[in-house]
Amino acid sequence: MTPARDLSRQLPETPAALELRRALRDWLSRHAPTGVVAVAVSGGADSLALTAAAVAEAEVVDALIVDHGLQAGSAAVAAEAADAARGLGCRSARVLTVEVTGEGGLEAAARRARYAALADARDGLPVLLGHTLDDQAETVLLGLARGSGARSIRGMAEFADPWGRPLLGVRREVTRQLCADLGLRPHEDPHNSAPEFTRVRLRTEVLPLLEQVLGGGVAPALARTAEQLRADNAVLDELAQKLLSDSSDGTALSVETLATAPEALRLRALRAWLLAGGAKGLTDKHLRAVDALVTNWHGQGGVAVGGGKPGIRLVAAREHGRLTLALA
Repeated sequence: MTPARDLSRQLPETPAALELRRALRDWLSRHAPTGVVAVAVSGGADSLALTAAAVAEAEVVDALIVDHGLQAGSAAVAAEAADAARGLGCRSARVLTVEVTGEGGLEAAARRARYAALADARDGLPVLLGHTLDDQAETVLLGLARGSGARSIRGMAEFADPWGRPLLGVRREVTRQLCADLGLRPHEDPHNSAPEFTRVRLRTEVLPLLEQVLGGGVAPALARTAEQLRADNAVLDELAQKLLSDSSDGTALSVETLATAPEALRLRALRAWLLAGGAKGLTDKHLRAVDALVTNWHGQGGVAVGGGKPGIRLVAAREHGRLTLALA
């Protein structure tokens, strides 16, 4: 990764620079009118291009660089990314060193550590992330594989406080082009080409094959699908919240009120209720079993939904026409 020249607010008027600046300008006007933001910088093309455009459009930009410590020389890579951020005009650049541990595989553990470090260091600012349209398409495909309905294929939001994603309408090739325009050589993370990671195989094998078979335009189509579903989901979630409010007496839910509601709203309301009550690792099987307490009642016992304590389960049950959620 080559050091960045001092490009504070000085970007060339290339097509890539103009597209990225427009994306940042639009996002800032909707979500960060004060113009003061943090940006997560990995040293890759997406984050460097995001940083350059953010400096050009925002009032103040602070860079946060996470060193996962997973590869030899990661500290040097992080230091170079910090230097690049300063050269692009960031007010500050901090390296955050994390320890990657825990369940769920390397990708999931690294993600948890990264987001926790960014959340701790952001100092109340929204944090911009370099996810592009291509990342959105990959996310939708991963959601399809999970098979958990529209919620899982609605993709990433452009803003889910404090995380901002201004580049969801920008292709990955555009961020690379801006780096070329600026004379930057981004860091190429070897994990981004490692076939043992599912997302890498989607990027390098599945999406190119879909483009070939379906005649192109697959990634933008998947991103549009996510955008449409996100809008639909927002309406359904609002209606489900009203159903939940109407059916609740503060301690339990009315079976009669839930049973007369459309399935799509009832399932959403039950999911929100279970999660608010402490359910963990909620699956479609759990949700359907709880729904059966409402719609297919034949005296069955309660449903353990995870989230209890050692030796104690969190159980949803039907009692006298009401749904209850309690440790048992």
